[in-house]
Order: sequence, then structure tokens, then C-alpha cells
Amino acid sequence: MSNHLIIAPIVTPLLVAALQLLVGEKRRRTVLALSIASCVALVLLAAALMLAVSADGALAAVYRLGDWPARFGIVLVADRLSALMVLLTGVLALALLPYALGRWQHRGGHFQPLLQFLLMGLNGAFLTGDLFNLFVFFEVLLAASYGLALHGSGARRVSAGLHYIAVNLIASMLFLLGVSLIFGVTGTLNMAALAELIPTVPERTRALLHAGAALLGVAFLIKTAMWPLGFWLPRTYAAASPAVAAMFALMTKVGIYVLLRLGLLLFGDGAGPASAHFGSGWMLWGGVATVAAGIVGMLGARDLARLAGYNVLISSGTLLGAIGLQLPAVTAGALAYLVISTLAIAAFFLVAGLLASDGDDDTDDSLSLEPYEQPGEASANESLYAQEDERPVVIPAPIAMLGVSFSACALLLAGLPPLSGFLAKFALLAPMLDDGARPGAGVLFALVVAAGFCTVIALCRAGIQIFWVEPERIFPKVRLVESASIAILLGLCLLLTVLVERPLRYLRDTAGQLHAPAGYIHAVLPPAQVLP
Repeated sequence: MSNHLIIAPIVTPLLVAALQLLVGEKRRRTVLALSIASCVALVLLAAALMLAVSADGALAAVYRLGDWPARFGIVLVADRLSALMVLLTGVLALALLPYALGRWQHRGGHFQPLLQFLLMGLNGAFLTGDLFNLFVFFEVLLAASYGLALHGSGARRVSAGLHYIAVNLIASMLFLLGVSLIFGVTGTLNMAALAELIPTVPERTRALLHAGAALLGVAFLIKTAMWPLGFWLPRTYAAASPAVAAMFALMTKVGIYVLLRLGLLLFGDGAGPASAHFGSGWMLWGGVATVAAGIVGMLGARDLARLAGYNVLISSGTLLGAIGLQLPAVTAGALAYLVISTLAIAAFFLVAGLLASDGDDDTDDSLSLEPYEQPGEASANESLYAQEDERPVVIPAPIAMLGVSFSACALLLAGLPPLSGFLAKFALLAPMLDDGARPGAGVLFALVVAAGFCTVIALCRAGIQIFWVEPERIFPKVRLVESASIAILLGLCLLLTVLVERPLRYLRDTAGQLHAPAGYIHAVLPPAQVLP
């Protein structure tokens, strides 16, 4: 494999975004063609990267910019986990693109370039091999997300967007402080070099190292919306346009990725008795509290977008708790749950967006579950009822599509059989019952099961209110491209239900690689480069 393949997922969206800005928004077809080409290229590049790092005997692929030694220069590293996350990013962006091509992208300026810059930041965060460039790519994706969160304007969106910006600026400040402390103690920010040096840090400076790691962890716990740091998420995601909110469902997984990567690489079993499993207990019980907060919020939600936002909280809490357990089997199940929950929540945001309004005015969307009727507009449900006996005889295709999609999202989010949501939750929960599970695993197990039950209650209540209780409810017109995005996301979940063996084998190997980080360290730092 050419090592230049590693940098391609970062450079491709950067160049495409620059071209789109040069072309200008008046040439919409050219801008759209560039976006489609970029997303297709990202999926192909990620698939090639995944095949390369999963070959027999492959540990990790390293790209050294300027050919400087890894401890001092900038490196990009691709292993099984980072290749998986880059592929998920590309697939999600490609699936959401048809939905955005409809009515949503025309409500503000530079939607497509902002999306490309967001993809650049996400891929860079997944592929970087040092903490400073993690900060750089983190800021790139946040800057793009600020524009996307405010895209479309409106008082409600601007208010939530400014709140979102303020919270993330605080997280960025904590990130920079934590990185500074770690660099002051160790003299390097390369992740592999840190893994080599942390066991040898003197006791007199180890407290500063732990303080820096704690600040860094808090910055990403804010991003993952751990309770009580996640108060901003449901409001922000509910106010954003549906395609943006669906993409933001992946952004919360950036924090999960970093915590999983650094937790096992820097503070795993090889970090020494003083630093091994540092912060894992906080993540476990923080995840438990986040799942509980998500359950309460979901049961009290009165609009679909907030309901989807609280499902993001439950997903984040479940993954945080699984990371805190630091068991290989649980980690493999957590990776499966990460993929399925991201696709399902993204699809649910798109369905909620179509059920919200007719799309003519998105300045103050309210995805309310209360009955509503728009005056002066012909009902889309008139053909539902016969004139004589008022019994339903025909269900229009758009309404049937929305109903089936809503039901599929409910099954996936609740983790009910026979779809892949059930398989992912089973893979996650089954190892928690083993004798070797850490204390607290039983609490997390019970709460995740309870969250699935409460998800069924909340979504059944919402579905009954929308599709059955109010026959006069006006359903919006559904365009073919918008249906295509939902069909792609749910089709991927269905495909993973059928072809489950090979993906699960890949995820088990990924978890094994994460829990045995020596291969990652030796790929980045060959024996001749390991310095005291």
C-alpha cells in the first residue's frame, strides 16, 4: 500500500472545499458534482485503507510528513479502528448528501464547502498520531460545525447555535491546557511515544500528567455529552437542520474514539501501577449517569428532534460505560453498537425532519408531537378515508414510507430483534455477565436494558400520536432524494443484520488490537527510534 493513501481522506475534502469556494454558489451543479465525487472518493479510499490495515500481519500504516522521526514530527496513523471510523464518516456523508440536495442546502450559504471541511476535520481526528494535531483537526471540524449549526438562520437556531459555540470554546480551552501539561511533563505529544514514556514518568511529576489527562478527558467528555456536561446537546441538535443533526450524530463519536484510543494506549495495563486504568471508573459511572439522564429526557420529550437528541445521549452513555469497563469482548460489542446507533440515529433525524413541516420555512421548525394543522393548505391525508364510512382504505406511498422508516428506526434504537440493533446490543451486553467483568458492569447492563424498554415506550407513544390519533394531521411532501437517504441508512443496517459474521470478526480483531497496543507503538516507533 502506498503510504500516501493515509493522507488522501484529509486532502480530498480540503481540495474539494477550496474548489467549491472558487466556483461559487451560483454554479450549483458544479458544486454538487464536486461534493458527490468527494464523498464517493472518501468511501473508496476508506475501504482501501480498511483492506490494507486488515491484511494478515498488518499492524498499522504510518505516514510521516517530511520524513521526520515520529516523536518529533507530524505523523498520521491508520489502524483497524481509525480505518473503521473513516469509512463510517464517508458512508454517512454519502448517504446524507441526497437529503441535503433537496430543500435543505438552499436555506443558507456555503453548505457544501462547510460539509467538506467538516469531513476533513473528522478524518484528520481519526487518523492523526499526535495530540497537537488532534487539537488542530478538532478545531477544524468545530469551526465547520459552527457554520452548519447556524445554517438556515432563525431565532431558535441562532440561540442554540451560539450556546453550542460557547460550550465548545470552553472545551477547546480545556483541551489546550491538558495538552500543554502533558507536553510539559513528557516533552512529546506523539501518542505512541507517550505510551512508551508514561510508565517511566517520575512520581513527582505524575500528578501533573494525570491533571493534564483529566483536563483532556473533560474536553472530550463535553463533546460526548456525558452528564452533567451534555445539557447543550438535545437543544442544539433539535434546532439544527435534519441533515446537519444527522451528521452531528457522528461528531459525538469523535470524543468516544479519542477516549477509547487514549484510554487503552496511554493508560492501559502497560502504563504502570500508578497510571493503569486512570479515569476508567469515572467513565463507567459517568456513562451510567448519562444513560439515566437520557432516559428521563426521552420520556419527557414532546418533539421528535429532542427525542432523537436524547437517544444520542443514551448512545453516548452506553459507549462511555463500555469503554470504562476496558474488556476486549465489551469493546468489540461497543464498536458494533457505535456503528449501528450512528446510522439509526442519523436516519431518525431525517425522518423527524420530514415529519416536522412541509419544508417551506425552516427558520423555526418545531417537530412537535402535538396535533397541528397548517391553514390554507390541502391535507395530504384526504385519500386515507372513504367518504361514506370514514374507514381507512388507502395509505399514500409517502406516508407509508415514513411509517415504515419510523418503525425501523424504533426497532434499531430500542435494540429489538430481528434487526442489527439487537445483534449489536447483544454483543455489547453478553460479556458484561461474565465472571471477570468489573464492578459496575451489572448496573450498566440493567440500565441499558431499561433504556431499550423506555425507548420502545417513547417511540410507540410518538408513532401513535403521529400516524393514528390525528387523521387530520398534514404530512409534508416527500421528495425522492430525501427518501433515498433514509433508505440507504436503513438499508445498511439491514445489510449488517444479514452479513453479520465478517463485520463482527473485524470488530473483535480491532478490539484485540486496541487492548494490545504494542503493535501500534512499534509501527509508529521502530526500535531504532524509541528514545529514553
